[in-house]
Amino acid sequence: MANNRLRVTPLGGAGEVGRNMWVIEYDEEIILLDCGVMFPEAEMLGIDLVLPDITYLRDQQHKIKALLLTHGHEDHIGSTPHLIADLGFPPIYGTPLTIGMVSNKLKEHRLLDKVTLNRFQAGDTFTIGEHFTIEPFHVAHSIPDTVGFGVTTPAGLAVYLTDWKFDHTPVDGRPTDIAKITELGHRNPLVLITDCVRVESRGYTPSEATIGEAFDNIYATAPGRIIIATFASNISRVQQAIDSAEAYGRKVVLAGRSMENNSRIALDLGYLRAQPGTLVRPNEAGSYPDDQIAVVCTGSQGEPMAALARMANKDYTHVKIKQGDTVVVSATPIPGNEVSVSRVINNLFRLGAEVIYGSHAGVHVSGHAAQEELKMLLGMLRPEFVVPFHGDYRHLMLYRKMALGMGTMYKDEQVLVAENGSIMEFSRGFGKIVSKAPVGYVYVDGTTVGDVGNVVVRDRQMLARDGILMVVVGIDRATGGLVVGPDVVSRGFVYMRQSDDLIDATKEVVRNTLGGTNGQFNGDTEVDTNFVNRKIKDAVSEFLYARTKRRPMIIPVVMET
Repeated sequence: MANNRLRVTPLGGAGEVGRNMWVIEYDEEIILLDCGVMFPEAEMLGIDLVLPDITYLRDQQHKIKALLLTHGHEDHIGSTPHLIADLGFPPIYGTPLTIGMVSNKLKEHRLLDKVTLNRFQAGDTFTIGEHFTIEPFHVAHSIPDTVGFGVTTPAGLAVYLTDWKFDHTPVDGRPTDIAKITELGHRNPLVLITDCVRVESRGYTPSEATIGEAFDNIYATAPGRIIIATFASNISRVQQAIDSAEAYGRKVVLAGRSMENNSRIALDLGYLRAQPGTLVRPNEAGSYPDDQIAVVCTGSQGEPMAALARMANKDYTHVKIKQGDTVVVSATPIPGNEVSVSRVINNLFRLGAEVIYGSHAGVHVSGHAAQEELKMLLGMLRPEFVVPFHGDYRHLMLYRKMALGMGTMYKDEQVLVAENGSIMEFSRGFGKIVSKAPVGYVYVDGTTVGDVGNVVVRDRQMLARDGILMVVVGIDRATGGLVVGPDVVSRGFVYMRQSDDLIDATKEVVRNTLGGTNGQFNGDTEVDTNFVNRKIKDAVSEFLYARTKRRPMIIPVVMET
């Protein structure tokens, strides 16, 4: 890398929504911006989380000077406990609430004593290494203590601005720091790296204040309990639910492990406020009349084990859904979760609840900037180069089209559409994608990280689609003749009790294959177990496809006797 150039590489979050992680390099120093997770897509069967691929960093641990976090949402901090050891335990920087949330994760993974945590406030200025001067500035989002970063390097000023909007009436009373953004714009930024996920939405994103009004209307008219489901990290929404409850004389129950943990951290740090006696434990809720209780819980995305889904399945001990309950789903489904959310809503209706959900209900607004806000930001900063991220590929292309449509401000080569692994270099008058880092999906499955790869996921997809058929045979070690079986076991392919003819025909195919007239399995040649496996698999697979037009996974089990 040329010494006078800034190198910028996304390892996650570019061309997708989630697992945000950016590498900023100058000379022999690296800082990392965010370290998030992505929740699995529908076809990622059995996968719990998806992490950024840090292969590019594995032989550069000694260069990493810090991990800087913008805010406490999972798609920005969730990978930290999984990857921090492989990154060489660099010091972590964040605002007090963000550090509180990531501390809790590190503590759960027994890593807290191995990491140096550094708290800063929006408006501070500090240096990292020899080449980076960091200026965090406040932005409005759905969680307090969210910041963007101005990163000054010898090559120029880079601005990293993710998860923001121009909300003039935010819940925490702290709007986006427009004065700081304008001041950064006066310093001729070299490159802007910006969130673009709502570029399809015209106009401006509504203020969080509109949610408070919707909640007040619900609290004023609901006859029984009110149950509000939202993201556990959406502290601003939790605050609005508590504010409305206090205004209408209701006690608040926080339900769901992550909801309780995040709210406790926010309460301890002063980012969540509740009057004494407002918050009650779930097991205390039964001692109050229904019209004096509000429940704030997890499960807005239909997660099977989250509180709302368990309530919908009559599996939550302290809250049983009944006639008169009002359930508010204060979130929009993440792409891929629509079916799960619909199932939960249907079950809630079946149990007699009134369910308020969807964009028409006014109970959720995005924390991300819409089209006019994105244009305003470009006009205020006027960076030489722009790199959109935090969006699917269509969002990146639409942002590029929007930027190029702003008069003569930008030319084609000034708006870079980067995908994960795109290595970009910048200096005055120069900005382009110069190379590609190896990137892929790193899966978390249970307690294992990276042990499950694409091949395993593809096998799971095959099993889910066509099932599995096991063929068990015993052959004579000396002659290779069939002495036991064949036995056939089906799982997810056909129901064996109703498929006798197909199972019997499959067994006959196996017998014919092992007792072929060419002398291979009738004692004339030495037995080769691997060859027997292959012959069984090929013959049964061909037969079943001819009969059923399906391809179950064939697993021969060959025992020598």
